[in-house]
Amino acid sequence: MTDRPLWSLSATELTALTRTGAVSAEEAVGSAVERMREVNPRLNAVVEDLGAEALARARALDAAKDPRGPLFGVPVTIKVNVDQKGHATTNGVPAYRDIIAPDDAPVVRNLLAAGAVVIGRTNTPEFSFRAETDGPLYGRTRNPWGDHVSAGGSSGGAGAAVMAGIGALGHGNDIGGSLRFPAAATGAVTVKPGLGRVPAWNPSQKAERGMLAQAMSVQGLLARRAADLRLAMPVMIRPDPRDPFHVPLPWEGPEPARPLRVGFTRETWEFPLHPEVAAALDTARAALEAAGYEVVEVEPPALRETAAAGYGALMGEVRALVGPEIERHGSDTLKGIFAEYFRAWPPAEGADLLAAMARRTHFARLWSLFQEDYPLLLTPFLPQPFFRPLRDAEGEAGVREALGSAFYSFAFNFLGLPAGNVPARLARLPGGDQPIGVQIVGRRWREDLVVAAMEAIEARVGAMDAALWARGIA
Repeated sequence: MTDRPLWSLSATELTALTRTGAVSAEEAVGSAVERMREVNPRLNAVVEDLGAEALARARALDAAKDPRGPLFGVPVTIKVNVDQKGHATTNGVPAYRDIIAPDDAPVVRNLLAAGAVVIGRTNTPEFSFRAETDGPLYGRTRNPWGDHVSAGGSSGGAGAAVMAGIGALGHGNDIGGSLRFPAAATGAVTVKPGLGRVPAWNPSQKAERGMLAQAMSVQGLLARRAADLRLAMPVMIRPDPRDPFHVPLPWEGPEPARPLRVGFTRETWEFPLHPEVAAALDTARAALEAAGYEVVEVEPPALRETAAAGYGALMGEVRALVGPEIERHGSDTLKGIFAEYFRAWPPAEGADLLAAMARRTHFARLWSLFQEDYPLLLTPFLPQPFFRPLRDAEGEAGVREALGSAFYSFAFNFLGLPAGNVPARLARLPGGDQPIGVQIVGRRWREDLVVAAMEAIEARVGAMDAALWARGIA
């Protein structure tokens, strides 16, 4: 047993108790539900409380004779843009509040099959397409560190929830940074899986998504410990026949040559590198070197060109396929943000869009060759500490700060490469304390190497939850 509240335990710590019977699933889930109801009114991270349903499932798990799965009794949250049978898949849009999922999405099915228990569904902005989590359906999610910093988006509800102790794992997804933005904002840890790694599909959807959305959007998890990703991601990648393009590879790939070489860059082009971000990068580099990695300063191949081509192509597809829905059902705020997106990244259209999609292979080939020498790459995530709430709705300057400087984010969605975010520093800034995350990019389908490197950084820096809880949820 433990003298710490069960809600505060990591998934790895919790399953060491639940799988042996030292703690029941009902006890573990009950503690998380109680925590959710204590802190969520201030945060607005969970927008559908499933506590009663969760406790009933936990009691059924305790009574069952089946073998206890790897996530037995672990309380988790699910983002409201993914199907959970019997619940609304709103995607943050008021007009979608009555779209009730007829079945579970693959990620939900895999988590449940492993013994996890869903305690709530988390907030997302309209159409899950902002670096902030705010909208007319649910309102704004607050960062548990305080109102001096945004909770990020679009999986901001998941990030705020997991860091506040509302579940040990929070499901989210990422088409341009929607797992890594909330991790950077809140001090959570995440890995954006690579293309095809986690099966995805919503049974409620009426049509297939665009090809770039299929190629760039992935399902993942936010956690408080990198070890929890090592525990839970093998569950997430289990195959599902409803995703015909899922890549059925094991979690761990072949053992790489040692010492493992890590490319390192601090290049931020026209955006000044903030001293706190520079310090976080230096700490992460030192942690990797102390753990036996060989870290070499490099120039990433065609990074800016990759990012620009990827986001311009994605904007072209979004305007063509999602634009009419945004015009019909989006708020004036969202329409204004998209107008700024389109100014910043002119949407590729017609033959130009097809050419940009084709050129994606060129960029991926450059990176494949680069990663023969450098299986991992350490980069900034943003060049400055995370931005203030609602910054992305403040016109051109806001979009430029929130997304314009985030080329290290969406470039790797376009390439389909795994990329993790881990806190490497707690900054004492004039507005208030906030974590500073760095990014680890991995070779294709080697999320395991990314997570191992993040564990090495975390071992030196420490996780951010203890510091957050010591000062109290803001």
